[in-house]
Amino acid sequence: MIQHVRETGPNRYRESFGRYFEEFRVGDVYEHRPGRTITQTDNVWFTLLTMNTHPMHFDEEYAQASEFGRCIVASPFTVALMVGMSVTDVSQKAIANLGWREIRLTAPLYAGDTLYAESEVLEKRESAWLPRFASGEVRGGIGLTEPNAGTDLQAIRTVARRDVERYYRDAPLMCIGEGTNEMQRIIIARQLVERHPV
Repeated sequence: MIQHVRETGPNRYRESFGRYFEEFRVGDVYEHRPGRTITQTDNVWFTLLTMNTHPMHFDEEYAQASEFGRCIVASPFTVALMVGMSVTDVSQKAIANLGWREIRLTAPLYAGDTLYAESEVLEKRESAWLPRFASGEVRGGIGLTEPNAGTDLQAIRTVARRDVERYYRDAPLMCIGEGTNEMQRIIIARQLVERHPV
């Protein structure tokens, strides 16, 4: 866990976590501490929250007859916990985690086990478009407003529909920006989810 403290006033300090891009070095390994001991309550709550109905996570009688001999922790909980443990080291100063690759769960996790995690910097890559926005080389706008919504994201009714590899919005959108001078635009819309009867 990387922690910085800065003075905000006379005898006042504020902690800050995470790393900036420049602080990551290829080959470095960050050991995320403290660890986390998993309870069966954690496991059952997570399966209920995520609608995972596999009895291996909450039915001891069923699990005793399996190759594991007891309930195992739901693997998405293991992944979510490791990602959470990494935040103060890796992504506290980031905007978002963009994805994960090559996740392998090589051994079961049981209630009572303590999980530790670490991250290794394999490569670094600057954003292809964000620095161009920041420098002014690319002018852009953000679609945060529409009639009767203002800048209230909850009130936005514009819907994006997916068609193969692209999204299309269902209505014109009023944007904040430089209009016809924009080279890039970020649009915020609700995603339409097709529902089919069961």
